[in-house]
Amino acid sequence: MQLKFYIGTTLLTAILLQVNDVCSFQPDFAEPILNNSIAIGRDATFTCHVRHLGGYRVGWLKADTKAIQAIHEHVITHNSRVTVSHADQNTWNLHIKSVTEEDRGGYMCQLNTDPMKSQIGYLDVVIPPDFISEDTSSDVIVPEGSSVKLTCRAKGYPEPIVTWRREDGTDIILKDASGSKQLVTSYRGEVLKLTKISRSEMGSYLCIASNGVPPSVSKRISLSIHFHPVIQVPNQLVGAPLGTDVTIECQIEASPKSINYWIKDTGEMIVSSPKYQVQDATKSLYEAKMSLTVRSFQKEDVGSYRCIAKNSLGEVDSSIRLYEIPGRSRKIYAPKVNQNEVIKDGNKQGKTKVMFPSDDEEQQYGSAEDLDDTLDTSAGSNGNQNQHGRLGSFKHAGSSRSPHDHPNSVNGFSINGGSAGGNVHGNKHIPAIDIVTRKPFAIPTVRTGVDGPDGNHGPSYSNSVAAKVNIYFWSSLFALITLLVLPLNMLKLH
Repeated sequence: MQLKFYIGTTLLTAILLQVNDVCSFQPDFAEPILNNSIAIGRDATFTCHVRHLGGYRVGWLKADTKAIQAIHEHVITHNSRVTVSHADQNTWNLHIKSVTEEDRGGYMCQLNTDPMKSQIGYLDVVIPPDFISEDTSSDVIVPEGSSVKLTCRAKGYPEPIVTWRREDGTDIILKDASGSKQLVTSYRGEVLKLTKISRSEMGSYLCIASNGVPPSVSKRISLSIHFHPVIQVPNQLVGAPLGTDVTIECQIEASPKSINYWIKDTGEMIVSSPKYQVQDATKSLYEAKMSLTVRSFQKEDVGSYRCIAKNSLGEVDSSIRLYEIPGRSRKIYAPKVNQNEVIKDGNKQGKTKVMFPSDDEEQQYGSAEDLDDTLDTSAGSNGNQNQHGRLGSFKHAGSSRSPHDHPNSVNGFSINGGSAGGNVHGNKHIPAIDIVTRKPFAIPTVRTGVDGPDGNHGPSYSNSVAAKVNIYFWSSLFALITLLVLPLNMLKLH
């Protein structure tokens, strides 16, 4: 009897202890539910962590509508996208597949204690940006000087921000009512207004919509500005030596793109051939360069060439004159100085005869430096050692292209930096030169700027050597007359 009483007492004590334990440790939440921000179409999961659940149960509800989603392991809602799971008695999960905007809101994890215990986690369904096609501009074509509005409207959650940029990276030109300009790299807003647009604003504009939900989206809008063609000619007069290749150019601005071609003064259209090379190079959306290369330039190629540009808004042309110039590399014959024919006669200076090639020899024009070197050598051999009394250079005389200043003309001979025939030491004399001439060269008229020996502008006729010699002659004559008349007047006074 004592044994049975002991066993019964022990069992009762255990039951009471168990009941007391249950009453002392009610279930509680181990940690809060984390909020979810999920892009539309993705899956969302809420996790509820519970301690000491015991015989209590876990339930899930939609907080705003109080609709029961699941109780313990059983799904109550008719939404097929909702499921539940648990790893053990402490971790309970609610799964929502392919979330939609209707799934946005709070979800409650509830324990059926007395009083009831619960906690809420929120689901934010975000939507990446997208453009509303019916409210977004397409490509635009406007005339120059007009105004235009470019529109980009976007949807998404949160509400997207629209930013404008130029595709080529250049600044956007904004003008206010007063006409003042502001240059910006980007502009924020759904509508971009451009007023009094110019051709430099032509191009592609990008509107970019973003709201922090990847991916951001962009739309490319092409802005075309139409105007009639304009031609700019860098050089309207172009000279070239015979036998060389010469290129002429025209700069074209036109939108829409123009049809460009060349016409000679005879009315003949020029196309690419062994004689001509015609090229068009695009520089920008509205700029192009026309070039025409004439190969092996000849006398029959001299004349005017017209570049013509034509589009739907108009036609324009410009002329370029092509002419012949003497080649720099052509040979020039220097005078032949005969050192054996030097005549010395007391008070007279020695005279050196300078001979030129006969008329039947080849006659070419070119640089006068060879002639200059020959004459300098001749003067040096006759004892001209003074810096200021050396024989004059022909470089300047030849560059003016005056008929009187040509090296083959008597007046073309000058003395640089000293008086004719004497020096400061008085013990050396520059021999006079008796130039034997033939029929003078006929000097063609050449455009200023390409006539000098260095390819630079040649001196004018007023600065020619002949003019300097004439001034020196008359100045000397005036001084001589003054010296003769002055003593006579002094004698009369005595």
